[in-house]
Amino acid sequence: MPIKTMEDLFIHELSDIYSAEKQLTKALPRLARAATHPELVAAFETHLEETVGQVERIDKVVELLGIKLKRIKCAAMEGLVEEGKEIIDGVEEGPVRDAALIGGAQKVEHYEIASYGTIAALAKQLGYKDALPLLLETLAEEKATDEKLTLIAKSSSSAQPAKAA
Repeated sequence: MPIKTMEDLFIHELSDIYSAEKQLTKALPRLARAATHPELVAAFETHLEETVGQVERIDKVVELLGIKLKRIKCAAMEGLVEEGKEIIDGVEEGPVRDAALIGGAQKVEHYEIASYGTIAALAKQLGYKDALPLLLETLAEEKATDEKLTLIAKSSSSAQPAKAA
């Protein structure tokens, strides 16, 4: 279906982030197992719980608005998940892998922040007053997760002196 209206764009963007969140629910357990820093493991586990709730929130938005999502695969998230696999396969377990996982996770968060920001703006423009708070709640969670990852990165990098190979 071509995108011709703001509503078409809203449905497309919501469908895309729905796919992204579903992909993330499969990737987060793998990231948690690959991390060694206890706070990072906990952050991935917490984000998995939040992501499940975010999928449920999208389902609620769909129900409230009486719309039908498109069956699409979010290519951006697919690429980000693949990068995570490459980190796990290519970087030895320990602080360097943890730092790489944090960087990859923040790429995911920034993608989600941009997506939910766009979707919330479209919802506001379209007058979807009941859906907007749900979307803004998810946007706030994504921003908080990004901030949490930054704090973990700062605390773990200050505890680990840099070493040359």
